[in-house]
Amino acid sequence: MKILVTVKEVAEAEDDFDIAGLDIDERYLEFDLNEWDEYAIEEAVQIKEDGDDVEVVSVTIGPERAEETIRMGLAKGVDRAIRVWDDAFEDAGMLDPKTKADLLSAVVEAEEPDLVLTGVQAGDDSFGATGVTLAESIDFEWGAVVNALDLDADAGVASVHRELEGGIEELTDIELPAVLTIQTGINEPRYASLRGIRQAQSKPLDLHELDDIGLDDEALESPLSRTAMYEPESEGDATVFEGSAEETATELASLLRDVGVVEG
Repeated sequence: MKILVTVKEVAEAEDDFDIAGLDIDERYLEFDLNEWDEYAIEEAVQIKEDGDDVEVVSVTIGPERAEETIRMGLAKGVDRAIRVWDDAFEDAGMLDPKTKADLLSAVVEAEEPDLVLTGVQAGDDSFGATGVTLAESIDFEWGAVVNALDLDADAGVASVHRELEGGIEELTDIELPAVLTIQTGINEPRYASLRGIRQAQSKPLDLHELDDIGLDDEALESPLSRTAMYEPESEGDATVFEGSAEETATELASLLRDVGVVEG
């Protein structure tokens, strides 16, 4: 059995930052593995540990910088990794879920996995649509926002518990091959051990350019573009009181009187 896990390196900005053109200046960004993808990796590795002859492969779309993040997945038990990138991405701009799904579907076609796991969403763009769009592209069954999974590989069925809107929960069986988008809380992602980190350095991490997956530059033509980047104006200011409870209570009472919330 082969499980393909899609992963993404996301950027988190510092509290104070500068904007450079249509993005945050990279000096103020810290890059890490997407939180939702950590749970997808853990779920795949647990399936591998509980089963026989299971291979876990991760795939990401990202520059060379992302390899450090990808190797953290290898350190946690992923068997090998694929990174999709070439020079054409530098001028591609923002990729929408459909464009990403088209790129990932080419990898799925080459790898022929039995199960694809993705995070529910990415912490940077929060589209939450790439996984289900990928399933549509490759004609796999799918289940979104999965927070419990019981896989019967022999029967080719994934019994999933899904979290829906309005507090509704759903139990359903999904036939393999399938794409499942994994919600946080489904498991407890492990820390990478020192041994795992050392082993990750020798595990395969292959670079696939567009030609390698049967695509060309036209595959990066996304209908989505970023037109502006700015800090939203604050709707109000916060007042912070410091000191003992008695001191701050007096200051708070004075402020409430000043703004007319309470009468003096």
